Amino acid sequence: MKKADTKDQLHPRSRFRSRYDFARLAAAHPPLTAFVKTNAHGYAGIDYADPRAVKALNAALLADAYGLQGWDLPVGHLCPPIPGRSDYIHHLADLLEFRRGADVRVLDVGTGASVIYPLIGACEYEWSFVGSDIDASSLRWAQRNVQGIDKIELRLQKHPEHCFHGIIRPGEHFAATMCNPPFHASAADAAAGTRRKQQNLGLKSQALNFGGTASELWCVGGELGFIRRMIAESREFAAQVGWFTTLVSKSEHLPRLEKALRQVQAVEVRLQEMAQGQKKSRVIAWRF
Repeated sequence: MKKADTKDQLHPRSRFRSRYDFARLAAAHPPLTAFVKTNAHGYAGIDYADPRAVKALNAALLADAYGLQGWDLPVGHLCPPIPGRSDYIHHLADLLEFRRGADVRVLDVGTGASVIYPLIGACEYEWSFVGSDIDASSLRWAQRNVQGIDKIELRLQKHPEHCFHGIIRPGEHFAATMCNPPFHASAADAAAGTRRKQQNLGLKSQALNFGGTASELWCVGGELGFIRRMIAESREFAAQVGWFTTLVSKSEHLPRLEKALRQVQAVEVRLQEMAQGQKKSRVIAWRF
């Protein structure tokens, strides 16, 4: 069976709907060359179980699509899938009625060392961003990744229990907020998730680990607890934010999140389904 030439699940405006041209990508980021192999069907590809290869592919995608050079991650940090991350940006653009320019300000809660959403949003739509994180070392690395891009400001969240307090300043206004919340409820839960991924890929060793620091992978209450706290806090910043949005990985969380949104009296709630391959997710958005 011939593979499809497009990734039909991705957003129509995605730059990554076509099959990867590894020769072109390697030209944009030469270190990728070391990881590109031809499989039994004659297609070029990489070993997606190797985090070094995935990081090199991400750097190549950013260099090829946006001209971004030098993007990198410290060992052990989450390596975001670029096509899926760009989809969130495109769906957010739909929500914002395709507004472009630096006057569209977006807050990325938990931006991480990759600072991937601000980078893509600044390149695709020329938006300006504030990226927040509770990890000072992640922000120091993120600062290297945004060097020379004046549309992106980074702020340290000194109070991990908050999303917006201490970050959104008096008199500031954001067109939207976005977030990829921690998925797990504990370190043990996160470790078990890593083991399941390794087993699914047939890995016998943990030498090739799936990235993620503690703050990226887990928090008290997991994804559901984090988003419920975000929803409760959002009511206090209703006058300063147009749309609040977040990724939701588990569909079974939606009924309780919708209940939380009714409790804070959100006047409008929207849900956007997303998919990349077998991985399914969704963005929930609300406003007051």
